[in-house]
Amino acid sequence: MRFLLKGGLVIDPQTGLEKEGDIRVAEGKIVEMGMNLAVGDEALIDLQGKIVAPGFIDLHVHLREPGGEAHETIRTGCQAAAAGGFTMIVAMPNTNPCADNEGVIELVKTRAEKTGLVHVLPIGTISKGRAGEEIAEIGSLYQAGAVAVSDDGSCVASGEVMRRALEYTKIFGIPVISHSEDVTLSADGLMHEGKWSTILGLRGIPAQAEEIMVARDIFLAELTGGKLHLAHLSTAGSVALLKFARQRGIMVTAEATPHHLLLTDEEVQSYATSTKVNPPLRSRADVQALQEAVKEGLISCLATDHAPWSEEEKEQEYSKAPSGIVGLETAIPMVWDTLVVKEKMSPLELIARFTTGPAKVLGLEKGCLAVGKEADITIIDPHLKKAVQTSEFYSMGKNTPVDGRVFQGWPVMTIVGGKIVMREGKVKGDIFKDA
Repeated sequence: MRFLLKGGLVIDPQTGLEKEGDIRVAEGKIVEMGMNLAVGDEALIDLQGKIVAPGFIDLHVHLREPGGEAHETIRTGCQAAAAGGFTMIVAMPNTNPCADNEGVIELVKTRAEKTGLVHVLPIGTISKGRAGEEIAEIGSLYQAGAVAVSDDGSCVASGEVMRRALEYTKIFGIPVISHSEDVTLSADGLMHEGKWSTILGLRGIPAQAEEIMVARDIFLAELTGGKLHLAHLSTAGSVALLKFARQRGIMVTAEATPHHLLLTDEEVQSYATSTKVNPPLRSRADVQALQEAVKEGLISCLATDHAPWSEEEKEQEYSKAPSGIVGLETAIPMVWDTLVVKEKMSPLELIARFTTGPAKVLGLEKGCLAVGKEADITIIDPHLKKAVQTSEFYSMGKNTPVDGRVFQGWPVMTIVGGKIVMREGKVKGDIFKDA
């Protein structure tokens, strides 16, 4: 495909560029950038009033396949990613079988490539069987294409196993992504422990269940010099520990999710199982601390923790329903409306958390706009207001507490490798159906 993106506000956090301009794309790459570029024998795409950004990267996605195809498949997950404005997603390893071997890593890569939509990078497990007892064959996983290791969904309870993983991954320069949860404190918990758990009569999960493991892993990163990334931080205490780590010069990065930046434990009063997530929705003070940490760059990444479940699984009583919220198709408007529209962050700052931040964690040469680079581009209409409609989701999962809510700032085009895979909410294959 050959086309000229004309007149959009080009924002590139890597170079600090924030200026109206044009981008010419041909044969999968950006071939020219500048002002008032002449139109050649190519398609012209008028982007007046739109924001043109590097392709957004989601560090934390559950595609469920293999083993969980009743909840999501690699294809539907990739469609949801394209619809949500993401050009690259990172697949978590807690599938069935889990990604503790080369075969599962290769399966995810192969099936993702066949979809022809977005880039998918697989993560391998830290431990064999995600049992937390013995580290997986990390070298083999890396050779097969794993860009990180994690037992996400389960915490590595053994400090010795976590230490060895941080030491071993140094050889390959990849991060260990920690799911920080002391399960002896969180066991049987259903929501954040606080005022609302008391009012609602639901067993609570204390903030310390996360913070204890965050502290442990920070000190193990200091001991080993390993590359630690903290997944889905949710508490003010975790933010304080992250700040402490940075002051000590410890190599640690972190992410926050859109739902933890917007929603509080008060949402649970509806008893809707779409509000049940791990870690749980926290207090207003925790949300405020997370927003401030994202603003200042202490938390350098935003990630969805996209966790789809079938309606049958989620439509149980609160205590039996699995934890998880879908996020690929709502992430950008949720945080744009919450942080940019309300002037808590600039567009450039927010875009950095979805581009240069994740790219740096994984050591990728992505997340920027430059001549010669692969044309992975996300285009946002910062003024577009519309309601979330789960009935229109490409994801098989509809489990979100924001169904029906109106947000401002939606992705309107996703370009991957120079191909338009989403336009005005319709994904490749559907784009021209109504034409």
